[in-house]
This record gives sequence, structure tokens and C-alpha cells, in this order.
Amino acid sequence: MPIRVLASVIERDQRLLVCRRPLHKRHGGLWEFPGGKVREGESDLEAARRELQEELGVEVTGVGAVALSVPDPGSDFVIEFLPVEIRGEPECLEHMAVEWRAEEELLSLPLAPSDRRYVAFRRDGGGKGGG
Repeated sequence: MPIRVLASVIERDQRLLVCRRPLHKRHGGLWEFPGGKVREGESDLEAARRELQEELGVEVTGVGAVALSVPDPGSDFVIEFLPVEIRGEPECLEHMAVEWRAEEELLSLPLAPSDRRYVAFRRDGGGKGGG
């Protein structure tokens, strides 16, 4: 059975929050949207709150519907990209770096494979207007 992984799409001032994965993890050194595995019985909101508090020290105030689901090649993960609203300033607690980037800059970064597919989906008009 696939393991759901939330990827939080956080926008502020026409920029998106991306994080660089630690070298020792799968896709180490690549950029991604922050998030993590959904635990059994956990809602998307609960999972986003837990993961983003751990990774970035921010408070999640809301989540939207999943905009895109992408199976992660070579794993049991299905990465689900959804809009997330936060309160607070993200801190680099688990990643190598945390940056706000304009959407058009994202494809020039070394993105994790599923995250690259999501950005291409957005660029084709699929991820705008609330999902």
C-alpha cells in the first residue's frame, strides 16, 4: 500500500517556500516543498501541522485540497502537493537550507523528481487558482 507524503506548497509575496534536503536522506541535497509522511488516522491538517512545526518551527493555519499526486519512483511513497497556510517565519531546523523563490526560478534548482513534476504542472497552469 502506498505511503502518503504531504508536500506543502506555501506562497508568500509571489514566492514559494522550498527546502534543501539533508545529504543523508533520500534525494539528499535536492530541493523540495516541505512536509512528510501522513501517519495512520491523521488528517492532512494534522500531518502538516506536525511536520512543519518539526521542520520549520511554523504554525499551520490551514490546508487546501490536494492539487497533484505523484508516485515517487523507486519507493512506496505517493507525494501529494497541497496548498498550506502558515503563521510565523520558517527556520531551517532539519533541512540544509530554506528559501523563498519565484515560481519561474524553481526549475533552475536541482529539485527532487516529484517536486520537479509538480512545478512543471504549475507552470502548465494546473496548480493555480486554489488547486
